Parts: sequence; structure tokens; C-alpha cells
Amino acid sequence: MNDLNTALAANNLQATVDSSTGKISITTTNDAASSTIGAVSGGAAFTGLTVSAPVSDPTSQSNRASLVAQYNNVLTQINTTAADASFNGINLLNGDTLKLTFNETGKSTLSITGVTFSSTGLGLTSLTSGTDFLDNSSANKVLNTLNSASSTLRSEASTLGSNLSVVQVRQDFNKNLIDVLQTGSSNLTLADTNEEAATSQALSTRQSIAVSALSLANQSQASVLQLLR
Repeated sequence: MNDLNTALAANNLQATVDSSTGKISITTTNDAASSTIGAVSGGAAFTGLTVSAPVSDPTSQSNRASLVAQYNNVLTQINTTAADASFNGINLLNGDTLKLTFNETGKSTLSITGVTFSSTGLGLTSLTSGTDFLDNSSANKVLNTLNSASSTLRSEASTLGSNLSVVQVRQDFNKNLIDVLQTGSSNLTLADTNEEAATSQALSTRQSIAVSALSLANQSQASVLQLLR
């Protein structure tokens, strides 16, 4: 029996023996009852036997219908999230383009082209209960679509990450430039009151000494003239 099941496993078949009658039953599992074992042939051992009609698994189908509803709900959330990803009227997930200006002349710029990342833009479509997710084959088709959408998202995330790095570098540069300009402006407009007071006092003292020196010189000159008379 083990050897028989090993041979049948490749076709998703399994053999069992009825202990009371000794009959061998060969069955296959398919949640949607969308496939049968096929024709019975192989000699006298199978003479007169027919293949039973496939029967769907109601529990499995109910679970798959629930998965369809969850999947469609996720698509709705993707659409609303993409629509809400807007800042200052620009939505990079809705195909808008963002232009950044880095200097006062407007010559240094960076344009970031947006993408359309709604469910439709990612190639994802709503599923229909009773039609999709019926069996593993239909589920695998959806998985392939999801893998493709995931690859697209990762690629765009890499592009946006690269643009973000450029913006952060320019932002740091502009902050440093602002600090330098503010320091220079402060040096030009803000004075140390103690230093300025000392300088003013020194100027006043020098002026006083100069006045005294001139007065003394005038007196000396007058004295000399007086002697010459």
C-alpha cells in the first residue's frame, strides 16, 4: 500500500483499504470539487468501477469566501491610503510631480516624478466570491500578481529613498549655510557693550589728552611771544 500511495502522490491521489471488505478506494482532494480522478482503467481489477462525482468542501469554500472579502478590503485600504498620501496638494502616489528648489536663484532644483499606486496601478483587481480563490491554482495566480506588485513597490521605494537622501544632504547644507550667515550678521549688527564702553572711554581719554596738549602748546607759544616783546 505504501508503494501504491508513493506512485499516486504525484497526481494528488491517495489509496486506502476498507478493512471489512478489502476494497481499495482511491481519492483526491480538491477544495472546489473542480477536478476528478479521471477515467478508471487498468484491467480486470477495475472492471465495472466508476468514478464518483466530486464533492466540494463547504467549510473550505466558506473560508475561501472570507479570504476573498479580506483581500478586497485590503485593496480598498490601498486605494484610500494612496489617495490620502498628499502634502501641500501634491500626491506622489497619485502621479503628481514634486519640484524642489535648493537655492535663492532657483537654478538648483530636483524634480521627483510620482507614480500611480492605487490597486489598479499595482495591477491588483478585486476578486469575486464563488469564482476566485476556489482552489490552490486560482490562489496561486493571485499570489503571482501580489509578488509582482510587491516588486514594483520595492523598486519605487528604492527610488524615493535615493531622492530623500539627496534632499537631506541639501537640507543639512542649507542649515549650515544659514548658521554661517546668521553668525556673520550677528557680528555685524550686535556689539559687546562692555567692549564698546571701554573703547568709547579710551577715545574720550585720548581726546581729553589731546585737548590738554593743545592748550599747553598754546600757553607755551603765548609765553614765548611774551618773552619776545
